[in-house]
Amino acid sequence: MPVGIIAERLELSQPQTSKHLRVLAEAGLVQVEPSANKRIYQLRTVPLQELETWLQTYRRMWEEKFDNLDDYLHQLQQVDNNKDHKE
Repeated sequence: MPVGIIAERLELSQPQTSKHLRVLAEAGLVQVEPSANKRIYQLRTVPLQELETWLQTYRRMWEEKFDNLDDYLHQLQQVDNNKDHKE
C-alpha cells in the first residue's frame, strides 16, 4: 500500500506516516517495494507471529498473577465487610 493511502486511512500527515513506516521497516515489521515513483509498504506477519508466541508465555503468567490478586482483594473485602457488620 502506498504511503499516501496509509496516511489517509490513519489520518496522519504523509511525513509522519513516512517516519513511522521507516521505523517499522528498520524493525523488520514492514517490507518496502519500490514501484515507479512511489514505495509500496506491506506488513510482514512472521515477526508479529513470533512476538505473539513469545508473549503467550507471559500472558499466561500475568493472567494467573492477576487472578491471584483478584482473589486476594476479594478476601480483603470480605474481611472488611465482616468488620463493618460486627460494629
